[in-house]
Amino acid sequence: MAIIPQMSLFTWKEIEILGDLDRLRLVLDYMPDEAFMQNLEKKRGKGRNDYPVRAMWNSILAGIVFQHESIEKLRRELSRNGQLREMCGFEGQVPTSYAYTRFLKSLIRDEEMMDKMFETLVEQLLERLPNFGKRLAIDSKAISSFSKHPNKHETEDGRRDLDANPHFARLKYSSF
Repeated sequence: MAIIPQMSLFTWKEIEILGDLDRLRLVLDYMPDEAFMQNLEKKRGKGRNDYPVRAMWNSILAGIVFQHESIEKLRRELSRNGQLREMCGFEGQVPTSYAYTRFLKSLIRDEEMMDKMFETLVEQLLERLPNFGKRLAIDSKAISSFSKHPNKHETEDGRRDLDANPHFARLKYSSF
């Protein structure tokens, strides 16, 4: 039997060859975050500005781009990497853990603004790829699913993962 390997939906070859700081520069340059930053700066008002809003936001984006699993790992990277600190907009020391905690809470309060940024990115993608998302087909063998096998004594009451159950998936998504 001939096996055809699963093709990737997206390839990142052009991005993977870039250095970390170049990838971050792409994100910072194309992120539609100006309205969000102005909103956060307005809410901060005339309070202390030890760590500017834009620098904090840029560092959060850097943590995502560099795949840091925690704020502490991001802080360590910022403390050892002067170019990263400069690119984010920090002129002095690395923000404290407490500063990040407060900043993340403010991001959570403005979740709607972040959703708008995402919607703007999707709209920009649709301008360049008008048929993006119209039709999608994929071989589901490439999608890992981990579900317990159905037990004849269990009911569909949420005590186990039912998403990988083909019967439940048909019921769940039949309205689409």
